[in-house]
Amino acid sequence: MMRYNLGTVQKQKVSYAERLEHALVKIIQQPGADRGQPAGVRVLLAILKGLSCVFLAVVSIRYFFYRTGILRRFPLGCQVISIGNVTAGGTGKTPVTEKFAHELTAAGRKVAILSRGYRRKEAPWWQRVFSQVIEKPLVVSDGKHILLDAATGGDEPYMLAANLPGVCVLVDRNRVKAGRYAISRFGCDTLILDDGFQYQKLKHSLEVVLVDKTNPFGNGHMLPRGVLREPAKHIARADFIFLTKSDGDSAAVREQIREYNKTAEIIECRHAPRLLKDVWSREELPLEWLKGKTLTTLSGIAVPQGFEDSLRKLGARVIWCERYADHHRYDSSEIIFALNKTSDLHADALITTEKDAVRFPRLESTPVPCYYLRVDIEITAGAENFAAAVDHICNVKARAKG
Repeated sequence: MMRYNLGTVQKQKVSYAERLEHALVKIIQQPGADRGQPAGVRVLLAILKGLSCVFLAVVSIRYFFYRTGILRRFPLGCQVISIGNVTAGGTGKTPVTEKFAHELTAAGRKVAILSRGYRRKEAPWWQRVFSQVIEKPLVVSDGKHILLDAATGGDEPYMLAANLPGVCVLVDRNRVKAGRYAISRFGCDTLILDDGFQYQKLKHSLEVVLVDKTNPFGNGHMLPRGVLREPAKHIARADFIFLTKSDGDSAAVREQIREYNKTAEIIECRHAPRLLKDVWSREELPLEWLKGKTLTTLSGIAVPQGFEDSLRKLGARVIWCERYADHHRYDSSEIIFALNKTSDLHADALITTEKDAVRFPRLESTPVPCYYLRVDIEITAGAENFAAAVDHICNVKARAKG
């Protein structure tokens, strides 16, 4: 096999902050993972628990201000669908956002997705202070053309723009401003607020909350001691709850959800692999290609285990997995290192996720193929509830005209 000669170029060293984040995520993500840790880690966890109490107080005060009207929620005169969760990362917001946008567009709505553009390249903070007021939001897609790359617009916004022709995708920390721009500039009548559950400044018409069936609320602690961004009981605000990564055996999780929310419609879904695509040429391969293949993986996502296991379930033999922190920005040396490792192990291909692929630097040639796994949301229970949600949004438009 052809192999890259790195010469003096070595795999980029992962920053200390990212290594620390990666280690902590393993401890705080799953219930019971903090047991049996060394004394130094226990001290750190105690400090984090104190910080999580402070965070809880701040979150509680903030919601009190919004409930009482001290802080204002801005209505924009159109449908605003918020899609979010109460935990940090890993529930599958992007595929659900894509599904809503696709179905609403097919039903005749003019849709814009509003995103914060998490971990994209940004100007220094002192420039952002002024840009929040005077600059226009970033337009990743105007519905016809993709106008920004993943580094500038953000990984998820770029993915959504690439997969949703006809849908506008805008990025701004101030999503009230982005929503107004989408309405005035592009004539949008439906706004989807990506990761919007905590964004209370913009008034929501419909609240969609995602819960990971495999790990609904982490270890029960708030950030940074756990993965909760707000208390689990706050899912009482949800109109629809998507139970993601569901295998059908969900009675216990449903019961847990009903303790907090008695009325929301529950929709069960799973991440369904659809095909493989070459990272650079976009050549497509069917999933059957994976059967019997020996593979390596490279990922920088919140929950990599699910991605790796999905390849095994499709018949592949995964022999080496390289993991980075969520939203890791890849250096070319890291990609070359993984490709060379794949070649050295005599594996058939290096596989990554679609979200990672948009962050890969361009390479003219590779010693082994490199594909990403294209994944869609497949509703396994409650499809009629999803149809009812789409119908509800569209009927609001019809009633307004009548």
